[in-house]
Amino acid sequence: MRRGCCAWLEASRPNRTPEVFDRFGDAPTLADSASITIAEAGKQWIAAKARAGREQATVAQYRQHVDLHIVPFIGTTKLSAFNAPALAAFEDRLHEEGRSPAMIRKVRVSLGSLIAHAQRRGLSVRNIVRELRGAASDARAEKRARRRLRVGVDIPSPAEVKALVATTGGKWRPILLTAIFCGLRASELRGLAWVDVDLEGKTLQVRQRADRFNAIGRPKSETSERDMPMPPILVNELRRWKLACPKGKLGLVFPNGEGNVESLGNIINRGLVPAMIRAGVTVATGEVDKDGKPIRTAKYTGMHSLRHFHASWLINSRAAGGLGLTPKEVQERLGHATLAMTVDTYSHLFPRSDNAEQMAEAERALLA
Repeated sequence: MRRGCCAWLEASRPNRTPEVFDRFGDAPTLADSASITIAEAGKQWIAAKARAGREQATVAQYRQHVDLHIVPFIGTTKLSAFNAPALAAFEDRLHEEGRSPAMIRKVRVSLGSLIAHAQRRGLSVRNIVRELRGAASDARAEKRARRRLRVGVDIPSPAEVKALVATTGGKWRPILLTAIFCGLRASELRGLAWVDVDLEGKTLQVRQRADRFNAIGRPKSETSERDMPMPPILVNELRRWKLACPKGKLGLVFPNGEGNVESLGNIINRGLVPAMIRAGVTVATGEVDKDGKPIRTAKYTGMHSLRHFHASWLINSRAAGGLGLTPKEVQERLGHATLAMTVDTYSHLFPRSDNAEQMAEAERALLA
């Protein structure tokens, strides 16, 4: 009777060829003959992203993930054979080959999106990457891998920024001040247009960005579009800069000499790094010059360090020279997609009120 019942159940199911049901009868799998390799799925996924009009830089990043990190290790694996053990072995291999935890996370996201694209086209039944994405073990591993940003190491200290502001001049001063006091991403600085700067209202709007191919496009996400207040020092500096700013069809605030998008390399190598060295914000290289004097270089060599400082400035209490904003307000100023992103990155910078004196006071009040 049991066999007859099961046979009737199998017969009543719609024809899912080339899919077949596994031996437990509750999860469909795809026949190997109908499956494609991960490399083939990657090509289809990238082509679909390009057809959808994604930014050139974004498509290039996806292609790098596929060509450099996915295909060399699992490109010949068929989607139908890619299961949880295969995913774990793939991530272990990436780690062994020297990929950073951050890169492994990015590649995993791309792999999950790649499989989802194939899944929507009937080329894969399961997406093991996304099924395991919320696993607690993964969350704990990522939390351990994420090192807290430290003031004076990853984030310029107030004293270091004060020295930078005092010594920076020329064409790079306006862009560095904008990074410090408005916290724009490098791509947002490079894409900022004068039409989005209101000097009278002392605000600027983030409405576009320039990608690494110098193409102007929308910001990273909807939350990246935001209005930013400007302090007097920045307003005055931008007023002066507007008179000297090279003109161009794009109407950019920080263009190159021809009025086109300025390269990030120039901003860092000709602007940020020399400014850091002039301000004395340096570290020893361990080398000496021909006179035997230690050679020093810029302590912070990425524009994102100034964005980190801006975040700390928003968070610091007014007594400490900051704005004392709430986590939600900081998220909105930075243009983060979620509040969790802000808290995960900067929670340790927010003032804490659980010191010993306050605990003792609370104890006395409770037990009085």
